[in-house]
Amino acid sequence: MADGLKQPNNIGKRRVFTAIDGRKVHRTIQDEIIRPQRTSRYGKLIYLQKMWYEKAGRSEYRFTYYMRGHKEGARGRWVFGQFSVLIPPADLKWLLREARRRRWPGF
Repeated sequence: MADGLKQPNNIGKRRVFTAIDGRKVHRTIQDEIIRPQRTSRYGKLIYLQKMWYEKAGRSEYRFTYYMRGHKEGARGRWVFGQFSVLIPPADLKWLLREARRRRWPGF
C-alpha cells in the first residue's frame, strides 16, 4: 500500500487447526492474491488464498482479510481478520480474474 505498511505474506506457511470433530488438520498456503479494498476508510487487505490440505490431498480456497490495527497493542500493524469478509463487486471481480490468469483449478 502507499503508506509503506508491508503486506503480510503467508505463502508457504503451514497451519494446524482443530476440526469440529477434534482432529488436527494440517494445511499449507500455496499461493495468495492480495488486493487493497478501495472502499475501506481505514485500510483493509482482501486475500484470496489457495490452501493445500495434507492428509486429504486436496486444495481449497479461502477469502480472508487483514485490517489496519487501531486498538492498543495492534496499532501500526496488519491484524488478521478472523471472520468472513464482505467484498465489493469490483474487488471480487478483480480477484477472480487474477485467479483465472494464474490458472487456478476451479476458476
